[in-house]
Amino acid sequence: MKIAIAGASGRMGRMLIETVLNEPGATLSGALAPQGAACLGEDAGAFLGRRTGVVVTDDIDRVFAQSDYLIDFTRPEGTMVHVEAALRHGIGLVIGTTGLDAAQKARLQEAARKIGIVFAANMSVGVNVTLKLLEFAARHFATGYDIEIVEAHHRHKVDAPSGTALAMGEAIAGALGRSLDDCAVYGRHGVTGERDPSTIGFSAIRGGDIVGDHTVLFAGTGERIEITHKSSSRLSYAQGALRAARFLEGRANGLYDMQDVLGLR
Repeated sequence: MKIAIAGASGRMGRMLIETVLNEPGATLSGALAPQGAACLGEDAGAFLGRRTGVVVTDDIDRVFAQSDYLIDFTRPEGTMVHVEAALRHGIGLVIGTTGLDAAQKARLQEAARKIGIVFAANMSVGVNVTLKLLEFAARHFATGYDIEIVEAHHRHKVDAPSGTALAMGEAIAGALGRSLDDCAVYGRHGVTGERDPSTIGFSAIRGGDIVGDHTVLFAGTGERIEITHKSSSRLSYAQGALRAARFLEGRANGLYDMQDVLGLR
């Protein structure tokens, strides 16, 4: 597989580059960084002390023309540019970008009629198994338990709540037959009144170099149940993204997520 990486100047991009370089059967075909990035023109493996022959560039069409897949963990505006380029070149996309709005998600669905796309808020195998556990728990704690989701990430994360926290909320709401849009409460301040038992609360912490911690609290009378996933490295996201790229082999189009990739549906 010829795989290109977007966001080559970032921490996740570098982890993805390292993972592709170490994966048998995968070839690093390109490395994209935004205009003005300090790493432009450098070898994509320079941060590892390795020479790959792949130069970090901002030439999107050049990279797409020599790739089978692009893995993209960047920002919504950049991701949507990559979607249009993928349509021009007919390559598959693995998208882990969070913070996409409804219109951007609709564009992904439209693009997936022509190309294969795996789009997931979190590519970690552990997180996606956790989502299934949350569905099971929610059905059994449907009454008498208040549900709160607490997530923590590094100081550089620009969106809140995290895409993973929202995916957890959607999994729980779906299991309860609710719409997350109708029952989510994002943070609290001032005199809020008593808690509405039908709501799902979200709290976001930003600080330091936290990779990603997520806890769902089911708080009942006399007991509390917590389901927690903690990431200590971005490697699990990168490995999941590579697994998603392999899943797209032989799939000419369609919009998938990690539940599809892992056979958890």
